Amino acid sequence: MQTKPDIKTMKAAQGKDYGDVDKVMTVEDNVNYPSLKDLSKKERKNFMVVKTHAVALACGDCRVLSGKTRELQGPPSFPYIPCGDCSGIVVEIPSEEDNKDFPFKVGDRVAMMYQGAPRNALAEYALAHQNFCAIVPENVSSTDAVALASASPAVLLADRIQEGERVLVLGAGGGVGSHLAQLLRKRGASYIAGVSRSPKRLLEPPLSYDRAIDYTTEDVFAMEEFKENQFDVILDMAAGGWVKLQKDYSSGVKSIIKPGNQGGRFLTITPDEAVFEIHSVPAALKLFALIPLGRYLKSRLWGRSRLPKYSFAMSMPDDRKPITRTLELAKEGSLQAVIDPKGPFPFTTEGVRGAFRLKESRHTHGKVIVETSKS
Repeated sequence: MQTKPDIKTMKAAQGKDYGDVDKVMTVEDNVNYPSLKDLSKKERKNFMVVKTHAVALACGDCRVLSGKTRELQGPPSFPYIPCGDCSGIVVEIPSEEDNKDFPFKVGDRVAMMYQGAPRNALAEYALAHQNFCAIVPENVSSTDAVALASASPAVLLADRIQEGERVLVLGAGGGVGSHLAQLLRKRGASYIAGVSRSPKRLLEPPLSYDRAIDYTTEDVFAMEEFKENQFDVILDMAAGGWVKLQKDYSSGVKSIIKPGNQGGRFLTITPDEAVFEIHSVPAALKLFALIPLGRYLKSRLWGRSRLPKYSFAMSMPDDRKPITRTLELAKEGSLQAVIDPKGPFPFTTEGVRGAFRLKESRHTHGKVIVETSKS
């Protein structure tokens, strides 16, 4: 293993309990360094240690801190290090005995998405699983790289769009939505509308939506212009869109999206409520499997003449391909990282708390970033 032998402790965010971030989150200087020696031989063949430059917050980070999914995503003990998406420099890799074909080397600059539960990244040093890391191109900064890696589900969503289609994005200005618009344009979408409480921003580069709707003043599901010229696809990043479509279906009102038998599709990455609470495996199965399966079947069978085809697109593949593709698009200049202008936040107690409060508000303008060190 290759590492700095003098490193024993590091600076890291510490979640000391579930609850209000202002009461339970601090940044400490004496947290143990996450050496590969602390892992079992089976585990350490796939891990490396990264000196982090920047960390991106995700919805799951706030959910873990809230305790609303503690039985499934909660840390094994307190205090814990939050967040799982980061970028930085590789400082320790497995020995040749543990993994002679390890794909990264010390000195590589990488970006990582979390695997499993979102933990252990908001620190000076973080353990990173090789399957969820990718090399950062030289012309992409570390702060941009972690924003892009964290938003890489947008690449998979854009893959489902066909050239010439009309697309509506709910939650258009958030961390994923801000990158999705750029990718939809690259895929050849003919018309892209976005829904946000900050519509003016959606019309500006790099997002450049064709139409922006302020959901605080207009109900996009009731707009006659879209009932007359329906969308082919709705991408729901905000939660709740299917419930509104279902109401139109039940009342017989004409919808803003084509039905499934005419190619209409509804894709979402969230349940009906963005802030949800589950405390058991059966409850998780109902929320993430049974309800989506019922909608999948209804929208393709007896409801296909009125409802678009429903797909719950929450899962990510168990490899680095989405991150690699996202970073390559940035390298080519086809995709620009979008970071909330309130950040990057400093790596201090107040800075981390501020980043969490912004993410909890669900009114972000791009990815929320904490800068953990200078790249």
